[in-house]
Amino acid sequence: MTQAPDTIPVIDSIAALCADYQLMLCDVWGVLHNGRDVFADALEACAAFRAGGGTVVLISNSPRPRQSLIEQLDMIGVPRTVYDGVVTSGDVTRGELSGRGGARVFHLGPERDKGIFEGLETVFGEADKADLVVCSGLFDDTSETPEDYIEMLAAMNARGLAMICANPDLMVERGGSLIYCAGALAQAYEELGGEVLYAGKPYLPIYERALTLAAETRGEDVPLGRVVAIGDGLKTDMAGAARLGVDALFVASGLHVANKDDGLDENTVARLFTEHAVKPIGALSALRWT
Repeated sequence: MTQAPDTIPVIDSIAALCADYQLMLCDVWGVLHNGRDVFADALEACAAFRAGGGTVVLISNSPRPRQSLIEQLDMIGVPRTVYDGVVTSGDVTRGELSGRGGARVFHLGPERDKGIFEGLETVFGEADKADLVVCSGLFDDTSETPEDYIEMLAAMNARGLAMICANPDLMVERGGSLIYCAGALAQAYEELGGEVLYAGKPYLPIYERALTLAAETRGEDVPLGRVVAIGDGLKTDMAGAARLGVDALFVASGLHVANKDDGLDENTVARLFTEHAVKPIGALSALRWT
């Protein structure tokens, strides 16, 4: 692991840095696309890293199983040739659920996330009769906020229900707007005293799955010193890289940096990381190879 510099350098591309790495753990939403538009430069960067012998594993806090995410990426124009594999917080959630057979589950989230339960023979129940809550997001993330859920969360906490958070992101950028994710509801639940198990970044189980997948792809384990994590989230991607003990590159998005198209400078980046012990080895306005 490279020691992060005191001043986080703003770089234009990753080509020079990536000769030191065998494995790229690449965030999806905010780095490869914004929910609507695919970032062509980022796709080129992943493809170039692979062409040089590197392995790219997409690591996402999507509450969907990896196959569902792959199909979604197909639809929005992310070709399978730019990555070697995918791991999601949905995969980790499914692993947790498979060990809790018989528990009646209340699904807090939109219908589009129901695929997370496919094949698990999950027994569902309303919040007042459930044994466990699986939170994949807000029912309507286009209009609701966590404040709309305080009464529901308080009632679940009063019953002592544990929550599995299938997407630890607090917010993501969709197009030009920020929307709340399951992590925001989980955070509110914890503030009420509720018990939460987080299935994705920055926690280690999702990274362990990614490292296993990379080893299977390459036919050998990848030393942590040859791994770089790339993402736009301070509390997810950057914190997760630190927990794992690997280098990180920060990609600015609307999640933390407003008006990034006006340019990203070292003062902006320094202020952003002032309150965070985690420091990446570099920052970019967008993921680029050249």
